[in-house]
Amino acid sequence: MIQLPRSLKRIAVALALGAGLAHAQSYPNRPVKIVVPFAAGGPADNYARFMAQRLSDELKQPFVIDNKPGAGSIIGTDFAAKSPADGYTLLMMSNAHTVNESLIPNKPFGLMKDFVGIAPVNYSNLLLVVHPSVPVKNVGELIALAKSKPGKLNYASSGNGTPYHMAGELFKHMAGINMTHIPYKGSSGARTDIVGGQVDVMFDAETTMAEFARNGQVRMLGATGVARSTNLPDLPTVAETVPKYEATIWLGFMAPKGTPADIVNKLNAEMRKIVNNPEVKTTWAKQGAVPMSMTVAEFDQYLNADIAKWANIVKVSGAKAD
Repeated sequence: MIQLPRSLKRIAVALALGAGLAHAQSYPNRPVKIVVPFAAGGPADNYARFMAQRLSDELKQPFVIDNKPGAGSIIGTDFAAKSPADGYTLLMMSNAHTVNESLIPNKPFGLMKDFVGIAPVNYSNLLLVVHPSVPVKNVGELIALAKSKPGKLNYASSGNGTPYHMAGELFKHMAGINMTHIPYKGSSGARTDIVGGQVDVMFDAETTMAEFARNGQVRMLGATGVARSTNLPDLPTVAETVPKYEATIWLGFMAPKGTPADIVNKLNAEMRKIVNNPEVKTTWAKQGAVPMSMTVAEFDQYLNADIAKWANIVKVSGAKAD
């Protein structure tokens, strides 16, 4: 094996670094596709479009949304996984992806095997609510009631394996209670039935469920984030009764594995600049969304921890995908 002189090694390293810097500086020089593996009009789609517009403004190239819903995000995510790793195809993902790692083990891709994390975007609280006929006024009373009637209380979700279902299973596990899961084909049917009193308990998005609470149709017991909602500052978190409980809906960006690190780092820096913008923070706060800002390495750790967290809940609950 030929050994290069130290001076030549230094030159080679400098040239490689210079090439990487030039690569990042020239990126992007054509439109960038953002694959959203969910239907148009939902939170992931809305925030993907928000970020796309801001990135287009900053980087002077179009960031174009490509909705590819289906099979619980599998279709669009698989398309992104098989796309060229050149920075011109990105994936808008959510914690549905980290749940699916254990919930759907026979997927045609592995999240951490076939993708690299770029940056998280934001998270939104869920609300733990009950129908007014359920005789509880706080999380502690709900836990006590559930323990006195094992399996008698039921909770609705938008479907097996959804974040709303997983929030309920995590709550059952951490609180040491048993409630019966009633899965629906989407959130609207579940909301209709908790408002009508056909089900007792539900975890649902703050942005939709808070209005039902204001109208007296459901009773809010707690928010599921680590901190109280800025829109509902008097509402305790579930974690104030069940320490370390957290079950939010969060969004982030990934790219196909092999995407150059300089491009990933450039996108990370631009996305963090956007989510840390005071105007953006104010706008999102009104929507119940909290910005998330992490380095690439921090996001990688976050993804792995979230995958492990939900793998345990999938295992103990026996949850299955629809």
